[in-house]
Amino acid sequence: MPRFAANLSMMFTEVPFLDRFEAAAQAGFTAVEFLFPYEHPAEQVGERLHRNGLTQALFNLPPGNWAAGEKGFAARPDRFGDLQQSLYTALPYAKATGVKRLHLMAGIASRNDRTAVEAFYKSVAWAAEFFGPHGIDVVLEPINPRNVPGYFLNDFGFARDLIAELKIPNLKLQFDIYHCQIIHGDVTMRLREMMPIIGHVQIASIPSRNEPDGEELNYPFLFDELDRLGYSGFVGCEYNPRGRTSDGLGWFRPYAGAKP
Repeated sequence: MPRFAANLSMMFTEVPFLDRFEAAAQAGFTAVEFLFPYEHPAEQVGERLHRNGLTQALFNLPPGNWAAGEKGFAARPDRFGDLQQSLYTALPYAKATGVKRLHLMAGIASRNDRTAVEAFYKSVAWAAEFFGPHGIDVVLEPINPRNVPGYFLNDFGFARDLIAELKIPNLKLQFDIYHCQIIHGDVTMRLREMMPIIGHVQIASIPSRNEPDGEELNYPFLFDELDRLGYSGFVGCEYNPRGRTSDGLGWFRPYAGAKP
């Protein structure tokens, strides 16, 4: 049975961020993820997580100035110093939460730019080797160009080939089914092909990015497929609820309380 992690940046937004841990636990989730925790002290985030008996599945490394449109800087040759500093910024949060995987965002850049490609390889290797001694995987997520125009990492094949080339044991793929369907389609066959390098999975309906209970994909089939493929990681619920989060959890109730 898949182990679902509520995304607290998008779900339970009816309450302040730190109160969402309790809301997720009360709804039956045993794990959570979020985009960025950095507006709150690491100790507070860890305390809310552990108080509610939750496992931290994932969060993102600092992305730069998110409000100004930055989406990371791993593919920006001029921002390698910021990339290095971001790893030290995230480390206290990783220790406070016990998280085992962190998402490194590529940023806005062109894959036709050789210097951007070289910068991305360098940044990915640096981040993975930095977190390796801490027992933490670094995951790379291709993001579709409709949601984030100009995002450097917008192809699952490129991410797969980079991971294969670098051969760093704690470097994995973040397979967001929503993004894969928009970029490529053929989700099931890509899951089967890429499962050996997948470190995290995320879900949302397509095209609305709401609850995974309809539209283009048959999610019950895909959840069963993850079981058939032996996937033992977390499935992050990175979707925008149509209304109150709790009102849209009918799809989740058969899975509520699944233990990490």
